Amino acid sequence: MKIAVYGRPFSDNEVLPYIQQVFDNLKQHGVEIYVHNRLHQYLQDKITNVNYRVLAEGEPFKGIIDLFLSLGGDGTMLDTVTLIRDSGIPVIGINFGRLGFLASINKSDIAAAIHAVVNQQYTLDKRAMLRIDSDVKLFGEDNFALNEITIHKRDDSAMITINTFLDGNFLNSYWSDGIIVSTATGSTAYSLSCGGPIIFPESNTVVLTPISPHNLNVRPAVLPDCCTLSFDVETRSANYLISCDSRVAVLDQPVRINVSKADFQLNLIRLNNENYLSTLRHKLLWGLDTRNY
Repeated sequence: MKIAVYGRPFSDNEVLPYIQQVFDNLKQHGVEIYVHNRLHQYLQDKITNVNYRVLAEGEPFKGIIDLFLSLGGDGTMLDTVTLIRDSGIPVIGINFGRLGFLASINKSDIAAAIHAVVNQQYTLDKRAMLRIDSDVKLFGEDNFALNEITIHKRDDSAMITINTFLDGNFLNSYWSDGIIVSTATGSTAYSLSCGGPIIFPESNTVVLTPISPHNLNVRPAVLPDCCTLSFDVETRSANYLISCDSRVAVLDQPVRINVSKADFQLNLIRLNNENYLSTLRHKLLWGLDTRNY
């Protein structure tokens, strides 16, 4: 089996024993290890007794790599998605961060998780993606998102007006700090913190969540993911922000922004001993009220 490992440079060297454990376990199972160049630059002289091949920036790996292993939090997983793109290569994340909805494997479960992956004791959880299009080439070829696409005012500016259209029909003008178009996967991310609902991955829906709307009767809307949402932004400041997962662009001109479902999905590895419900309960601490004990 050929497994590629990706991660951002870590500021805390306390994670190094866990990274060493990852590589030791991969080696024990006879895995052919590939390491993305960004992680390789950090790991030089930090781990021992492991041989691997370095994946250079932009090097094609479709048809070569069997799966991707992401080391870090959910932000690192989102980085990994931009590497995988439409290749269909499955990905699993080991959580070295905080919450970890996407990178769901705990540091204490590294050995068991790698054993399960190598022995193909998992299922593929197919996650829908979003695509953003406009007259301006936003985000280049990386114009897709797993969690959300967001329109947001600058920190020091007044609220913006976002004229919103659903399949070409006028929906509403949102007077707010911004608006989030979230996938079901992203419903537990930024959208949730702004009052959006939790949406199950297989629901085939997206969530339109306003950020601090001026009108209190404006609420999040759950829409079919086959629709196309279009946005025209009015602002009194010079510019505003567009984000595509963790990537951000600044717009200083009127632009029609279209958001629709991407034509490919992410294959997220779900181990046989976990499911979406258990992840929700664990990550959101459901049931952990001291009155229950």
